[in-house]
Amino acid sequence: MSQRAPFTASWLASPPPSVAVEITATRVLAVALSVQGSSRTIAGHAVEPLASGLATPALNAPNVHDERGLASAIDGVLQKVDARTRRIALVLPDSVAKVSLVRFEKVPQKLQDLEQLIRWQVRKAAPFRIEDGQVSWQDATSLPGGGREFLVTVARRDIVAAYERVCDAIGVHAGVVDIASFNQINAVLAAAPSSGDWLLVNVAADYATLAVVRDEQVISYRNRSTGGIGDLPDLVHQTAMYHEDRLGGGGFTKVVLAGASVIGVEEAERFRRLLEERIGMSVQPMDFRPAAEVRDRIVASWELLDMLAPAVGVLLRDRVARRPASPRSSPEQVA
Repeated sequence: MSQRAPFTASWLASPPPSVAVEITATRVLAVALSVQGSSRTIAGHAVEPLASGLATPALNAPNVHDERGLASAIDGVLQKVDARTRRIALVLPDSVAKVSLVRFEKVPQKLQDLEQLIRWQVRKAAPFRIEDGQVSWQDATSLPGGGREFLVTVARRDIVAAYERVCDAIGVHAGVVDIASFNQINAVLAAAPSSGDWLLVNVAADYATLAVVRDEQVISYRNRSTGGIGDLPDLVHQTAMYHEDRLGGGGFTKVVLAGASVIGVEEAERFRRLLEERIGMSVQPMDFRPAAEVRDRIVASWELLDMLAPAVGVLLRDRVARRPASPRSSPEQVA
């Protein structure tokens, strides 16, 4: 899938990790995946709340304010799911990265020339020097005449390094670093083949992301800071109209609501109904179980599936045959 890790390390010949850790402003979560042939099962999960201010995900400001405290929290959840693991996938909030769709009518043949062109294009949108950024991209929609759109992700290198350093402190290597919405998309696509255009609505405590996916590729991506659900139903409606008027869409085949467990069951259900009324179609909760089973002893509530989805998505991304090669990035950007 094109929406795979915006930041990835150079151990691509190695098997993918079986444990993922997600860090938000309020919690650390770990998920362990068991693979037996074609069967994938959530072997365990653990969650630990974070003290206020310990980590504050942001695009252009320090994120980690207490490395020792964050390292202790990560170690705590890893001890509960797989104390022996030394390599993990790390999932961070969407707010740590700038995601753009960049279009070129003519694509350079040389990778180095393409990289320079992409960096030149996204430097204007980044709120920091592009030289200080970690840049990766994926092929997206092909255009008539040989042009192409690229899904480009930019993050401050020192911010990513701070999270990686916290993992190193407890003897764990973050071989893959990714953002939440990309892996919610991974979880949806792993659970069911893509058919037509669909919309992901990712609600977090301090931001929301709307992503339109077509043939396993993101064709529209919008992230905005928010203090609550507020006018999100209207924004979803606007996205649906933009999809129909500008992206040649004939309506969404499905709308998936993700991340809403952070606002509580009752508020999430109220929000889901508001969305349905605003766009005139059913809104589905996140459910990755067709791709990864949940053990019988774990109660698979809607809240749990929603909470685990980003970590499960990053663990599934390299275990589904239709996924393409890893996204490309500058050699000096690879951890």
